[in-house]
Amino acid sequence: MKKAILGTKEIRRLKTRYRLLASKLGDFESLSQGSVLPQPPRAWRWTRKVRAKTVTRGLSHSQAEKMKQAIANHRALDKIIDEMREITQKLILESPEPTPISRGRNHPKPSLS
Repeated sequence: MKKAILGTKEIRRLKTRYRLLASKLGDFESLSQGSVLPQPPRAWRWTRKVRAKTVTRGLSHSQAEKMKQAIANHRALDKIIDEMREITQKLILESPEPTPISRGRNHPKPSLS
């Protein structure tokens, strides 16, 4: 299977995209994992995993709205990081490698003493 080689334009485009994504990393005011579900009659429940165990906490409506935003932010951050990983891997694996400098046998090997 032939390895794909990126052209100069594509490398530049990927590096520009990477820098744009990196600049967005600090845009999130809050981050959280888990999910927020309604708990009848007018309460909310936040559920998440902690050390392989499900943990649940009750929330007010105001807390639920803030937590929903924090969870949405976390998911958006994950997408940005996933794309940055993909770009990094593509740049490393598909960029042309510099030609190695051939070394002649003009230099004597050092003695083993």
